[in-house]
Amino acid sequence: MKNSKIKRREFAKTVSVAGLGLTLQTSSFANPMKKIDKTVRFGVIGIGNRGTHLMKTLLSIEGVEIGGLCDIDKSQLDNAINICVEAGRKKPEGYYKNEQSYRQLLDREDIDAVLIATYWDSHAAIATYAMEQEKYPGIEVPAALSLKECWDLVDTSERTGVPCMMLENWSFRKDNLAVLNMIRDGLLGEMVHCHSAHSHDCVDHWFFDAKDGHQRWPAKYLINYNRDQYPTHGLGPVLSWMDINCGDSISQIYSSATASKGINAYMKRKFGDDHPNAKLKYKQGDIVTSTLKTQNGKTIIVNYDMQLPRPYDNRWMVQGTLGIYNEQRDAVYLTDKSPKYHEWEPFKLYEKEYLHSWWNKKNSSGGHGGVDSLELELFVKAVRDKTNTPIDVYDSVTMSAVVPLSGLSIEKNQPVEFPDFTRGKWKGRKPYFGV
Repeated sequence: MKNSKIKRREFAKTVSVAGLGLTLQTSSFANPMKKIDKTVRFGVIGIGNRGTHLMKTLLSIEGVEIGGLCDIDKSQLDNAINICVEAGRKKPEGYYKNEQSYRQLLDREDIDAVLIATYWDSHAAIATYAMEQEKYPGIEVPAALSLKECWDLVDTSERTGVPCMMLENWSFRKDNLAVLNMIRDGLLGEMVHCHSAHSHDCVDHWFFDAKDGHQRWPAKYLINYNRDQYPTHGLGPVLSWMDINCGDSISQIYSSATASKGINAYMKRKFGDDHPNAKLKYKQGDIVTSTLKTQNGKTIIVNYDMQLPRPYDNRWMVQGTLGIYNEQRDAVYLTDKSPKYHEWEPFKLYEKEYLHSWWNKKNSSGGHGGVDSLELELFVKAVRDKTNTPIDVYDSVTMSAVVPLSGLSIEKNQPVEFPDFTRGKWKGRKPYFGV
């Protein structure tokens, strides 16, 4: 490495992470729209649809400069560079020669942070290298696909002192943050149980092309694996609702999967029985249900549901000793507070009353109703202030670990142990997200 060990120690000391027990300076996140006094220089690695969207969002944030872009598809790279130039920004350097070209970008001394929006199987390796080069990584979901990759992220972040954040945008939704405030204000009592899901029929646009049914890059995961491929959108808000890694910890996961019927049925219905992908055998079951148990006796249900016809839904539900919130109903029931005994009341009034401070000066423009810009504004502020990221490395890998662990549980047809990525620090850590 170009930087000395002394510089690394100074960097680790500057970042307020206390050995990555991550005692957060929460006040530094109180207002993401605070006046900017330092330009943060970003790189973006992976400039497909999602990477381009993240790059455009960065361009809309004051005090951010994009110094470099990387993608092995030069046409996508050139398009992204043109977007920056047309926005009136300095032309960023492009890197594209091979799958290791991202290292050239991350070796630069003038880059502070990087957004990683490549294919899933390269997320962890790029983020690990970024931390080695003292660059903050913001990783698209999931952050890792194996337990080894999860531990690599934790170990590297702890060793270098560089925070690491998975960009789980659903943690920053206005409704989910209002629920968090309600829970912390005691309205639902002591937390007992949560349900979450990623229910989104992605066969005809994400996994396969709608025009001719050819396989897109994520299709290989459905062919080769049977697991929850995409748990983080459901789990994102749940970790803070249930104080996971901050007073409690997931101890066990048990997963089961249905047969795989949906993809073949879609291919036959849309393209006929003779289409190659209609005949293919897919390992991935249509519905995966995972039950997570915690050290303190809570349970969390997570569903994967991405291959059968259905409208989009996350199906969040959180229950405590004094009440329940149900996202599908857009309703709550609170003991001694709801107007009628055992009858739902609308959530909207509570959402307004318990509006999170992050949304006080925030509108709903931008990607996913303003959620993406809020998330990146907070990430940029963490980089600028040299503080921990709004989602830390422990929560990032906890959400991601459901991918390999659900597959292992399905294969063994039994519960499996869930690693404690905090190495026991959860017992003394205080809640930090959105405080």
